Amino acid sequence: MSNLLPVVIDSLRVSLTNAARVIVLREEQGERFLPIWIGPFEAESITIALQEIELARPQTHDLMKNIIAALKGRLLRIEISDLREDVFFATLVVEVGDDLIEIDSRPSDAIALAVRYQSPIWVSAEVMDMAGFLVDPDLGEAPVDNGGTEMTEPDEILDSEDRLSVFEDFLEDLHLDKPDGEDTPPEPPDQPDEPTDS
Repeated sequence: MSNLLPVVIDSLRVSLTNAARVIVLREEQGERFLPIWIGPFEAESITIALQEIELARPQTHDLMKNIIAALKGRLLRIEISDLREDVFFATLVVEVGDDLIEIDSRPSDAIALAVRYQSPIWVSAEVMDMAGFLVDPDLGEAPVDNGGTEMTEPDEILDSEDRLSVFEDFLEDLHLDKPDGEDTPPEPPDQPDEPTDS
C-alpha cells in the first residue's frame, strides 16, 4: 500500500442550489482535501451510520454488511483506487478466512460500508494528485481538525455552513455530468466536467 494515503471523512456538504451532495475526504497526514460527488441516498446512508441512528429494518448498506458477516468475512479497508474519465473507482478489501477478496465498488457505497465497520479509508496517491486540492489560507480558516483517524462527529456532518465555508465558492462552481440522471442533476453544457463517484 505504498502508493495509498490514509484519509478521514472531513465533512458531507449539501448543495444549496441542487440535489448534489459532496463528501470531502482529508489527508490524515497532509493538508489536501478530496471532494467526491455522491447521490442523496448514499449521503443519507453515510449520515445514518455516522449518527448511529437505529432503523427498524436494515438498509442496503446494512444488508451488505450482514451478508459479509454471514459469510464470516470482515471489511479490512476501502481504497479509492482510480479516477478515469471523471469517474472515481473504489475497492472493498474483504478478509474471509485466510483469503483477501477485492471487490469493485463506487466510492459512495464503499464509504457507507467503511463507516459501518469503522474501517480505514485509503486514497491512491495518483488520485489525490489529480483531484485533491489545498485550502488557500487567505480564504479563511480551514475546516476543523476531527482528531486524526477518528470519523467526524455526526452532528458536524450536515447543515454545517461554518465547517466548509472556505469551500463554498469552489464547490458551487463544481457540476456533475450525469447523462442518466441517476444520482445528481446533469451539468449545464457550458461548464467543465468534474470528477464524480459513479
